[in-house]
Amino acid sequence: MNRVGPRHIPVLGREAVEMLSPREGGIYMDATFGAGGYTRAILDVPGTRVIGIDRDRAAIAGGFDLVDSSGGSGGRLTLVEDRFSNLAGICSAQGVKGVDGIVMDIGVSSMQLDQAERGFSFRLEGPLDMRMSPVGPTAADVIAKASEADLANIIYIFGEERHSRAVARAIVAARKQAPILTTRALADIVTKVVRSRPGEIHPATRTFQALRIFVNQELDELHLALSAAEQVLKPGGRLAVVSFHSLEDRIVKNFLVERARTGGGSRHLPELAHEPPSFRILTSRPLTPGASEISANPRARSAKLRGAERTEAPAHPAATLPGWPTLDDVMRGG
Repeated sequence: MNRVGPRHIPVLGREAVEMLSPREGGIYMDATFGAGGYTRAILDVPGTRVIGIDRDRAAIAGGFDLVDSSGGSGGRLTLVEDRFSNLAGICSAQGVKGVDGIVMDIGVSSMQLDQAERGFSFRLEGPLDMRMSPVGPTAADVIAKASEADLANIIYIFGEERHSRAVARAIVAARKQAPILTTRALADIVTKVVRSRPGEIHPATRTFQALRIFVNQELDELHLALSAAEQVLKPGGRLAVVSFHSLEDRIVKNFLVERARTGGGSRHLPELAHEPPSFRILTSRPLTPGASEISANPRARSAKLRGAERTEAPAHPAATLPGWPTLDDVMRGG
């Protein structure tokens, strides 16, 4: 996920692009463009075309030099500022009826984490923002508006924080004294409630993860993007997804297992009815970074790569989103 530098290769970048197996004349989507690591590797194959998507305006602006024919793409790259859940709509707008491969790198990038003014990191003093695009409520807005129960649910569901109720209670008590507007202020509040031993993650890690995921509706986006990928991939087209924590990986794994299922039942129970499998799984177990990659980039240590190949079966009906708290409901006070 570390996307810094003009020729940067993302975590498991080589493995993800090899899984796509780009070929001359193929059309591919880099659903999380970032600094363009995947895109550059795909464009290294002559005759390929890439549609790069990112909701982060800074990432799109940073890729303009690559779009220009003199920047290395030869006019074969189109950049779109949008959410990757809108894959199908983007393809339609580009006049593309189907693509040969889609790569997704889920979550926040190092490029975003390392910019204090974006407010993603508790290690850097900055405004409590956390938005991947410059629209919608910030993390500070959620902290100010959400009820104690909503905060506890958000921190527990999206951060898997065992002390979520205590953290929510501390936040509500602190905001009565003064608005919580900076990363340092929030991190200090959480650190007083959540203790960690030497060698463990920072006490604020899970709370910051939860707020970031919630503000950007990341897990809903992932659910929708996977279904959209199923719609736009051609038969034989490939999907490669790199995730960085268990919440994301579980969604990807469950989606692929469900879409690859061929039947059910047993000797004792009747055969279960299933849609024909729309994917063939390429990774019986997720690929993970080697020791050298983790040594060079410690943020790679939790990365997992899963891949699948589209069959000729029709796309399955889109699944209903889980019933967890939504940003709209929380900001309305519902």
